[in-house]
Parts: sequence; structure tokens; C-alpha cells
Amino acid sequence: MIHMSPEIYLAAFLILLFAYLIRGITGFGSGLIAIPLLAHFLPLPFVVPMVLILDFVASIVLSRHTHLQVRWKEIWVLLPTSIVGMLIGAVLLVNLPREPLLVALGLFVIFFGVRYLFNVQGEKPVTRWWSLPTGLSGGLIGAMFGTGGPPYVVYLSHRLHDKTQLRGTLSGLFMLDGALRIVTFLFMGLLLQSDMLKAVILSLPLMGLGLYLGNRVHLGISRNQQLALIGVLLVVSGGSLLWKAWNL
Repeated sequence: MIHMSPEIYLAAFLILLFAYLIRGITGFGSGLIAIPLLAHFLPLPFVVPMVLILDFVASIVLSRHTHLQVRWKEIWVLLPTSIVGMLIGAVLLVNLPREPLLVALGLFVIFFGVRYLFNVQGEKPVTRWWSLPTGLSGGLIGAMFGTGGPPYVVYLSHRLHDKTQLRGTLSGLFMLDGALRIVTFLFMGLLLQSDMLKAVILSLPLMGLGLYLGNRVHLGISRNQQLALIGVLLVVSGGSLLWKAWNL
């Protein structure tokens, strides 16, 4: 059983609301924001599958109008190595000690935070051979940290230059990736943990409210400024995880 004080409940609710507010505004980033912050006071093997369920539902909600723009050929080539990566990541999540997991997650979040902060984007096309390391790393990182999206985003942004197709393809990929990880986590017993169902049920309204508010927010800043803001948040949250691991 996971015992939480009222203060921790409040903090968790605010983190989830903010994470899905950002998801509603930008279309991504909920896991990268929610998981590092929730990992401060909840076990990572509990946080990752909980946020997985929420992100899967969010992907369905956000992609209901984009199914016609999905480039399925780009998705199918990613799936085989993604499944291998998921299986390896799920085993590591269950068996690795807490400190290395926190350090690895902190460094991972900081890396992508810096990419967003400085808008590190390449324009050079890549071949489909890059789908092999992309699928493996995306599945591995997604299973371990619940945030496997960045490798997929980097790869597909070099394959698809139409923003509508890119957004639709990412939505389709995230739904399939989430479904595969749900099956994997169910097989590993991670979704059968005590209090998991309660946590998901309590979190779903916050996810829905965050997405609703995010969709209605019209910020007077550019997309690059939004990415820079997310980058700052990721660097701070990743750094806080490293500090926590250092002081364990």
C-alpha cells in the first residue's frame, strides 16, 4: 500500500493538472513533466505505469480528429524493435535499484530539456534504417521511464515535413506504443500493484481538465517560446531528480 499525506495528494494533483495542461497546449510533454516530479515522493515502478494509462487515454482524446493524417508505413517499421526495447525496459524497471533509475531519468530529462530549450532541430532527412535504433531506444526508455516519445519525435520529424502528417502519425504511434506497453506492464504485474486502479481513477478527471484547459488556452507566445518554456521545466525537474538521488 502507498501511504500519502494530504500535502502529497495536493502536490500530485497539481503536477498532473499542469502536465496535461501542457499536453493540451503543445500536444506532448505530459510524461516528461509528470514522471520526474511524481518520482520525488512515489516509487518510479508505480509512477511509470500510472502515467502510461493516463497518456494512453490522452492520446485517444487528442488523436480523434487526426486519424486521416496517419502515415502507417512509418509506424509499422518502428514496432518490431520497439517491442524488444519494451521487454528489456520492463525487466530493468522491476530489477534495477532506485538510485541508478533516478540518475538515469534525471539525465534523460535534462538532455531533452536542453534540446527543447535551445530548439535543437535538424532538417536533414534520414533513412528508414534509423527506425531500428529509434524503435529500440523508444521502447526501452518508454518502458523504464514512461517517456519514450522524444526518440520517435526526433526520427519522424526527419521523415515527415508536413506538420499535419507528423502530428497525426505521432498520435497513431503513441496509441499503439501505449497499448503495447500496457500489455507488457500487465504481463509483468506492474499494472496490478496495490492502489494502481485507485490512482488512475482519481487522476483521470485531472487529465481531462488539464487537456480541456490546455486546448482553450491561447498564449501570446510563439511555438519556439513554448518549447523553451518546456525545456526550462524539464531541466529543473531533471536536476531535482539528480539532487534527490545524490541525497538518498
